Amino acid sequence: MSKDVPRIGVPFRSLDDELAGAAKNHKIEFYYAAVRRAGAEPVTLSLQSSPSALAEICAGLDAFVLPGSGNDVNPARYGQQPHPKTAATDAAREQTDQVLLDHSFASGKPVLAICYGNQSLNVYRGGSLVQDIPSEPGTHVAHTAPPGGEYPEHDVSLVAGSVLASLSGSIQAHVNSSHHQSIRAPGDGLRVTAHAPDGIIEGVEWTGDPNWIIGVQWHPERMPGNAFAGALFRQLASAARRAVPSR
Repeated sequence: MSKDVPRIGVPFRSLDDELAGAAKNHKIEFYYAAVRRAGAEPVTLSLQSSPSALAEICAGLDAFVLPGSGNDVNPARYGQQPHPKTAATDAAREQTDQVLLDHSFASGKPVLAICYGNQSLNVYRGGSLVQDIPSEPGTHVAHTAPPGGEYPEHDVSLVAGSVLASLSGSIQAHVNSSHHQSIRAPGDGLRVTAHAPDGIIEGVEWTGDPNWIIGVQWHPERMPGNAFAGALFRQLASAARRAVPSR
């Protein structure tokens, strides 16, 4: 691997997945493949690393992808009691995301936060979550696949002038969906730049400084032939490449 190829850290989706080994880790391969297609090198990050050990590893990385997960962020972190439909939490994944985000915000290294990762980013910045979209008032588009079914798809509206709109080339995009939670109140410094037709927040962008930090609720890693998804990972890699000389 060339020394100027950016190295992008990707933590395991959950501690259960990591401990189960290859039998449960096929989903993480979608993230690795998307990073490689963008011209970068994915680096697997263990959820069993201590915060100090993980911080040392971060020093040799140029960017991060926070992937999805079958778990939910602990509602106590945003001042709520668990909803009956809220999934089990994963303390190891939450600790790992915290270390990665601490490093990113301190060092100016880019982050692409996807699905659970997007929610984790928002809570890290002091925001809150919708704990179960189907339990919310009103009619909602399908955000979660039925058991054994394919990911549903829907349009998203993008804010003109946003990074997401520039990558899409339009203020509309068509995306997949696999989540039952979403952002309710955006965290400090996060600008909402994408909504689903039912008003659910689908994307946020960091505005606190020039660092490239984007959160999306859909799964671009599972859209390999999609121009918008490809552009999202390529811009992550481009932002990461700028960090290479300082590594």
